[in-house]
Amino acid sequence: MPKRESMSTVSLVGAGPGDPGLLTLGALFRLKEADVVIYDRLVSDEVLSLIPSGVIKVYGGKNPGSTSREKQDELNELMLKEARSGRKVVRLKGGDPFLFSRGGEEAEFLRDHGVEFEVVPGVSSALAAPAYAGIPLTHRGYSSSVTVVTGREAGPKSKTDWAKISGGSDVVVVLMGAAKLKEIATKLLKAGKPADTPVAAIMWGTTKRQRTVTMTLRAAAKREGDARNVEAPCVIVVGRVVSLAPKLRWLAEGRPKALGAASGSPASRQGSKTRRSRQPRT
Repeated sequence: MPKRESMSTVSLVGAGPGDPGLLTLGALFRLKEADVVIYDRLVSDEVLSLIPSGVIKVYGGKNPGSTSREKQDELNELMLKEARSGRKVVRLKGGDPFLFSRGGEEAEFLRDHGVEFEVVPGVSSALAAPAYAGIPLTHRGYSSSVTVVTGREAGPKSKTDWAKISGGSDVVVVLMGAAKLKEIATKLLKAGKPADTPVAAIMWGTTKRQRTVTMTLRAAAKREGDARNVEAPCVIVVGRVVSLAPKLRWLAEGRPKALGAASGSPASRQGSKTRRSRQPRT
């Protein structure tokens, strides 16, 4: 990673989907040199364990009783305060900071307030969770196009053009859609997706808690069978590529062999050193 020109630069860093082996070297470098790390709810404990002892760690997840806007305003002000104090600030976000995250909004805020920032991309769960479930998003025999969409836009006032998504892409990947699986499936059916289109719901992808359930689009719309067991956090994959999962599954769910836990891996060695002491700096 390039050296930062200013002590006040804020690093918007992608933490990946959970498996510490998917953390990039750039992200690890920034964590090792940070003074303050402000992290989100879905950043895994294994990734947090790689933060050196003495670094101030601040939980930036949404607390019950506060609105998303209120919480975001608090985080923005905290980044601004810490950056202006001269500390090296890492804003650690699950997945990738610029994909269905508020990284873009945070970057705008920092630029508007004269604070320099950099972006360290991360591995998105939209790519990693299907791969860990044995589902290739593209395959010459099945798919040549993929659309990633947020499931939060599936309600009656949705701004998402589900008809365009359904007809314009072989595979649809939905993030943050567990609670609205029925609505999403219904909209795709109305838009012309065949009722027997395979659907996979991958929960806690790339972590030890990973669990995948499959169903048809019809079953998802009726929320029947395994569709009743879908819960957040979840990546939903809709398309014929899902049918390849039984053949291409490469890890045992429930206790997957995390890449970061592999014997001799850099993340494993680093983690074993930092887990012994994680006292915050005072």
